[in-house]
Amino acid sequence: MKPQVTRLTILLGLCAVIPGPNAAAQEPASDTTAQALFVFLDCNAPNCDFDHFRREIGWVNWVRDREDAHVHLLITAERTGGGGQHYTLDYIGRGAFDGLDKSLSYVSNPDDTDTEVRERLTRTLALGLVQFVETTPLAPRLRVVYQAPEAALVQREEHDPWNLWVFEISLDGSLESEKQESSYSISAEVDVDRVAEDMKINFELSARYRRDEFEFEDGEVEVYTSEDHSADLLIVWSLTDHWSAGGGAYAFRSTYLNRDLGAGLGAALEYNIFPYHESTRRQLTFRYTIEAEYFNYEEETVENKTEEILARHSLIIAAAVQQPWGEIHGSLEGIHYLRDLFPLSRSTHRINAFVNVEYRLFRGFNFEVDAEFSRIKDQFYLSKVGLEPDEILRERRDRETDYRFELSVGLSYRFGSKFANIVNPRMD
Repeated sequence: MKPQVTRLTILLGLCAVIPGPNAAAQEPASDTTAQALFVFLDCNAPNCDFDHFRREIGWVNWVRDREDAHVHLLITAERTGGGGQHYTLDYIGRGAFDGLDKSLSYVSNPDDTDTEVRERLTRTLALGLVQFVETTPLAPRLRVVYQAPEAALVQREEHDPWNLWVFEISLDGSLESEKQESSYSISAEVDVDRVAEDMKINFELSARYRRDEFEFEDGEVEVYTSEDHSADLLIVWSLTDHWSAGGGAYAFRSTYLNRDLGAGLGAALEYNIFPYHESTRRQLTFRYTIEAEYFNYEEETVENKTEEILARHSLIIAAAVQQPWGEIHGSLEGIHYLRDLFPLSRSTHRINAFVNVEYRLFRGFNFEVDAEFSRIKDQFYLSKVGLEPDEILRERRDRETDYRFELSVGLSYRFGSKFANIVNPRMD
């Protein structure tokens, strides 16, 4: 798409739908609520400010439950290669509007402030509601205002001197202190990305240092330090709308994992059941990876190793669905080291499973579950040196285990007024 077309599309999204000057004379104000469109907002994307939407778009009724809505507005977002967000706004008709669906999109600039993104997202949201409002009695009370672009802005061919490359440097630190304990940490990260339709390149470089100091009642002082460094390179080629191929390399150092140096090189192939352009709404991917890894250990391992080279392969099945009834995100990963193929029960492997489900069972009643499980049979890197109690309590070193499991379950029920039009932020 040419730059001028993109700019024109964005400017069209700046149309504002506002009450007409003679609206009060046409209909009594008391009838507005009953005649206005009922809209249910379903958005977990960045800058979805529901209070702001309600203030700026007061010509619809915002409802608390999708069962009461004429339009279910589902907003999803994906990060763009330049660091912005690609928003997809799906307007799903319900009841009398059943079958009347539409979709709009808005791409934010990474240099835009949150306020700028929020304003442009609000205008895009309003633009999509016009098609539904035009069939209601409130249609004569609205007028559309169009802001014409400058001619020079449309006609100019814009050159990208960076050729889609984006660089980001970050540095942060923390400090905690009390009478007998103090700590500080410093971390830095460099990200380099280039995202195009046919290829994606990502490079990350990070470092973190932490120091903890403890003073005991007898006056003795102990100091603990830990360091983590990593470098990752990933290159992905878009083969078709369903297939992708990639390769990568990485290196890291981790005190927690007893690795003075770890490095790897690998290749991967991924298949998505659904086209990648539908990824904001649904995807089901299968990814196979094969890698060669080198490890140099800080301390001799339980297998009497100070360094070794290993080969491993893995399969990841991942699913993500965001629909009007709720959301599902989940993955199942199996990792196996090729040094010992059989029997599988004794082989070096790991299985990770994760699932997050948010489901609307019926009006006002929501169910949510988060679960993670890992079967751990690949701790060949553990040090022969025994762990100190403080290292266990502060999770400074990994310790032997067969599995890890986390589970959280929640239910919520909302009842009462179906309207959510009023905004009152006092003492929030």
